[in-house]
Amino acid sequence: MTARPPRTLATVTGAGGHPGTYELALDPARSTLDTARRVAELAEAARFDALFVPDLLTFGAQGTIGAQEPLVYVAALSQVTTRIGLIATVSTTFHHPFNLARLFGTLDHVSNGRAAWNLVTSSIGEENFGPDGLPGPEERYARAAETLDIVNALWDSWDPDALRLGPDGTAILDREKVRRIEHVGRFFSVAGPLNIPPLPQRRPVQIQAGQSAAGIELGARYAEVVFTALSTLPIAHEFTDRIRARAATYGRPAGLPLIFSSLHATFGSTEAEALRRVRDRHDAIDFDAGRALVADMLGGGVDLSEAKLDDPLPENLLPDVSSVHRRRGRVEIFSGYARSGHTLRELIIAAQDTGHWAEAGTPEQIADAVEERFRAGVLDVLSIGGLTDPHEHDFVVHGLLHELRKRHIVKDDYLGPTLRDNLALPPLPGRSGEN
Repeated sequence: MTARPPRTLATVTGAGGHPGTYELALDPARSTLDTARRVAELAEAARFDALFVPDLLTFGAQGTIGAQEPLVYVAALSQVTTRIGLIATVSTTFHHPFNLARLFGTLDHVSNGRAAWNLVTSSIGEENFGPDGLPGPEERYARAAETLDIVNALWDSWDPDALRLGPDGTAILDREKVRRIEHVGRFFSVAGPLNIPPLPQRRPVQIQAGQSAAGIELGARYAEVVFTALSTLPIAHEFTDRIRARAATYGRPAGLPLIFSSLHATFGSTEAEALRRVRDRHDAIDFDAGRALVADMLGGGVDLSEAKLDDPLPENLLPDVSSVHRRRGRVEIFSGYARSGHTLRELIIAAQDTGHWAEAGTPEQIADAVEERFRAGVLDVLSIGGLTDPHEHDFVVHGLLHELRKRHIVKDDYLGPTLRDNLALPPLPGRSGEN
């Protein structure tokens, strides 16, 4: 058996589906794909492990105006890259598992084994998919679990040698090595098998976003990587311990799921410059608009118009988390902030990063913060942006990544041709019927 490489920190950056794409759509000299392609080229040159495309399914939600469909985006990017992984965000609430298996299976084929699925259960967008409201979190996560059972069974419905070349160069299909799955469940009936050949990775890498109680349960049971908003080191420790302890009860390999955090970094040539940039950004905040943003972080339906900026929020304004159907993990984060005594002003400032981890300093100082989490075992995959801005690109690539590579925390080059190789994931469980 080949030994797994030493643990290193994987790196990811965003591509496509970002604010400002309306402006790009009106510019005849460039397009949203041109911008995403430029990010992809820069990221692959810097040996990032993957490109990440988020998604939300409604008009006007934060960060989504002008966003494009993720699977189409990454399929296009697969043709202008050769090594970098491709992560597309797709909801289980509004998609059928057979279609999902074919879509991501096809992406894995056209990218030669670089596909990853960031699974979400959706928090908004139900108005575009029928007359009923958004199902409650428990039902959404139950549907997601059944979807994953079906999709994994479909990807495993072909033995790896079911299709081979004959002596004359023609394809030979051994139908005995292609099995129906005969799934009948609460939400779906799927006979199978999948009607595309075995995938380069067998299964695309499975990422799950969500840190509510139901999200942790789903991630512990299925996810190879979990994407989370862990704003402080104690929160990161608590989350990691909780999800990995639960994963162990499912017999998952040690170290799974990998912890994937987004770092909102403010760089400076000196610490003073970085802190000045942070102050400048805070000074530019529209605190009236910020009230609405915090209300959204608290699940919507909270009226903060009369709340005093420099006082903590009164308890009667905070939601009962169990009654919130939308973005419950984010509601838990911001309710926790509010109950710990943070003022509304501080909540508005925190909401600019939507609960994600934020650091400011020189590349070396930010590398210290990254190394602290990495050494503590609460950070395995790091997302960081800024590649298309020349100033930020220099800080990220020639500053932060260079420093992390000097410390042997981030690898110098790709480990192999597939995203599974580059994340150094443990082997997948055997197929049904395999030894």
